[in-house]
Amino acid sequence: MQDDDRVFKALADPTRRLLLDRLFERDGQTLTELEAQVPELTRFGVMRHLAVLEEAGLVVTRRQGRYKLHFLNPVPVAMIAERWLGKYRERHAAGLLELKDHLEGST
Repeated sequence: MQDDDRVFKALADPTRRLLLDRLFERDGQTLTELEAQVPELTRFGVMRHLAVLEEAGLVVTRRQGRYKLHFLNPVPVAMIAERWLGKYRERHAAGLLELKDHLEGST
């Protein structure tokens, strides 16, 4: 599976997006802290969601003593945004600049 596909798959689930939002609000949380954010899931369920996020590169972990801390990695999302949205933004901006030039040239 390609990296983009892993990221899109990870972002497709609302629970995983919630976990990413919680890490955005406060980075470096333990499994227990993240588990408290989704009380409707078991610990194992949260672990499975985190594994998908890690596989996609959206979450990285680091051991600190006996704890495993989870950190948000925004780079994959930024890369996708640039790849998928950047080309449309450039085209849109180019069209607006042409319109501006045309309108200013006719006055």
